[in-house]
Amino acid sequence: MAALRGVLLDIDGTLLDSNDAHAQSWVETFEEFGHTVRFEDVRRLIGMGGDRLLPKLTGIEEESEIGQRISKHRRSRFLRSHLPSLRPFPKVRELLKELCNRNLVLVIATSAGPQELEPLLQQAQIADLIDEKTSSGDAEESKPAPDIVEAAVKRSGFRPAELVMIGDTPYDMTAAKRAGVRCIAVRSGGWDDAALADAVAIYADVADLLEHLEESPLAGT
Repeated sequence: MAALRGVLLDIDGTLLDSNDAHAQSWVETFEEFGHTVRFEDVRRLIGMGGDRLLPKLTGIEEESEIGQRISKHRRSRFLRSHLPSLRPFPKVRELLKELCNRNLVLVIATSAGPQELEPLLQQAQIADLIDEKTSSGDAEESKPAPDIVEAAVKRSGFRPAELVMIGDTPYDMTAAKRAGVRCIAVRSGGWDDAALADAVAIYADVADLLEHLEESPLAGT
């Protein structure tokens, strides 16, 4: 197996406790635009990009005029009303600093939009630790398509076999697998082990991963 050179990182549900807030911002926005959608139905799709979530729940394509208005309003609502109260999961910064100390390149691979990327990193208190970043703006299709992970691989400068991704949803697992990257799963995003079965290892959260770092895929060569 190739030596580990870098780590690809999802943000929402993995580093930042934000999945419920994303779902709630969609529910509130749909309501304002005349669509009643249950929180539970939105929540199970968090981890996909809005380009997939919006048509699945309303039949509205994101590229349409109304789709663009809904997406813009949802983003504004999330950043204004939800993001300021969010917190990173325990030991997130400690884990990333340890990975930096091991000379691993850290690359963000998120389905969040480019306008949300920097605010999310700031709220997670890790912006200064990240080497490269990719978001939905770097991909034709969002997760579970492999585009974002493939963009992150390219940005890292390494081969897929030299990288490991950390994510929290089955969409992360599928995207990483299709891009040829091993994926570590954390349950902090609300998914169970059956949904995360494509992961090479599963941990309760990043604190659990940090505690067991020497036995994890992140310690491998």
